[in-house]
Amino acid sequence: MKGPQSGKHRENQGVIENNELSIWEALIPVFVLVAMLAYNVYVFGDDALSGSNQFILLLGGAVAAIVGLLNKVPYKQMLAEVAENVKSTTGALLILLMVGALAGTWLISGIIPAMIYYGLQVLNPTIFLGACVFICAIISVATGSSWTTSATVGIALIGIGNALGISLGMTAGAVLSGAYFGDKLSPLSDTTNLAPAMAGGELFDHIQYMLYTTVPTITVTLIAFIIIGLNLDTSGTADIESLLTSIEATFTINGWLFIVPAFVIFLIVKKTPPLAALLIGTLLGGVFALIFQPDVVAGITGAKTLSFQSGYRGILEAITVETSIPTDNPVLNDLFSARGMSGMLGTIWLIVCAMVFGGIMEGIGALARITKSLLVMAKTTFGLFASTVGSCLALNVTASDQYLAIVVPGKMFSKAYEDRGLAPENLSRTLEDSGTVTSVLIPWNTCGAYHSGVLGVPTMDYALFAIFNWLSPMMTLLFAAFHIKIKMLTSKTTSY
Repeated sequence: MKGPQSGKHRENQGVIENNELSIWEALIPVFVLVAMLAYNVYVFGDDALSGSNQFILLLGGAVAAIVGLLNKVPYKQMLAEVAENVKSTTGALLILLMVGALAGTWLISGIIPAMIYYGLQVLNPTIFLGACVFICAIISVATGSSWTTSATVGIALIGIGNALGISLGMTAGAVLSGAYFGDKLSPLSDTTNLAPAMAGGELFDHIQYMLYTTVPTITVTLIAFIIIGLNLDTSGTADIESLLTSIEATFTINGWLFIVPAFVIFLIVKKTPPLAALLIGTLLGGVFALIFQPDVVAGITGAKTLSFQSGYRGILEAITVETSIPTDNPVLNDLFSARGMSGMLGTIWLIVCAMVFGGIMEGIGALARITKSLLVMAKTTFGLFASTVGSCLALNVTASDQYLAIVVPGKMFSKAYEDRGLAPENLSRTLEDSGTVTSVLIPWNTCGAYHSGVLGVPTMDYALFAIFNWLSPMMTLLFAAFHIKIKMLTSKTTSY
């Protein structure tokens, strides 16, 4: 589940084809975009996401538009697809703003400091990364949302890992590995519902069939993080006592603060729209800040004591702009800062520009052309699976949208699977194993941009450690190569 949208608008949307467009013409914008982004990252480094990458995506869209105009694609058609793409991200953009707001009130209320405080006492570096995977897997299965998992426990785990002296990239990779395990399997997840709808299968047959590749993948992931944990430098544990003392000196820490995150997770499990749940969590965070941390709220505005005006101003500042809570420990000074809604504007800018590029590519028929070319290469059953994986990966890069990486290959490949006598669960599982989980590895994909923005870790820093995400497509190809658990169509019963 990517955000508050269901993806149903994608399910009913036709795939635009353009028979006059050659595969090389369809790939021109992709090659140009990748080359420009690579050079841009070389020049700007981590600062590339501050604005230059966004403009490069617009230039890539301009190249795609030129290709479309040369192939007589109406300008209005391209613009209409851009509008549809941007419209599809409305919920995601709003939820990004709300995540920024929630992080602000959860900081000043002591919720995030309390998570870090108790987490430091329970989680040591040896077990920390494996625990991150497990905790996030449980939360994402319960909520059906990797986005909600990152925005709640993910932020706290990043703080704990930082305090323990563990690489932010490692922690983010562990968080996302667990988060996408649940996103992929939970019946509450929209991608879990969308994939079988595209392939022509049933939801719970799809979930059951995914277990064959998902369980080995998450097992390998857990083992890998346990091995990494056993070999970590544990020097970060020496400062835990001083960190705990500093947290206690700055915030009032108690178990009552966990009522808010627990209630937000309860709302999500009860299928409350994530946007509404996060708004409620933000407001409750503000109320708890006034109750438990009056001195912190007053201090944000420079007031000596809390009044109605200073309380109102402190809460609104935490929600909207960057807020930092000073402590006597420099490590905590870095941890106890939140960017508010304004801190999400760069990510929102990136998503909008990515949707412009993806919309034009879809409007000129380039996405369908690339997928059809991959389908032609599928001469064997393994080739069909490999072409599906390649198509999903290509669309996550070119369309910058997780839903399109499921919908377009799902529509284009379903007949090919049926013609080979393969049950639809094969296609739906492959769509999830490659389309859903790899979206977070692309910096300009909506999922990559979101999680990078929320966790405060560049995509390239966590990509290597998001083991579950890049291992999943490999696992599905391994099963296909050795014909393991390949479900065939039968007239009456199901066989493997």
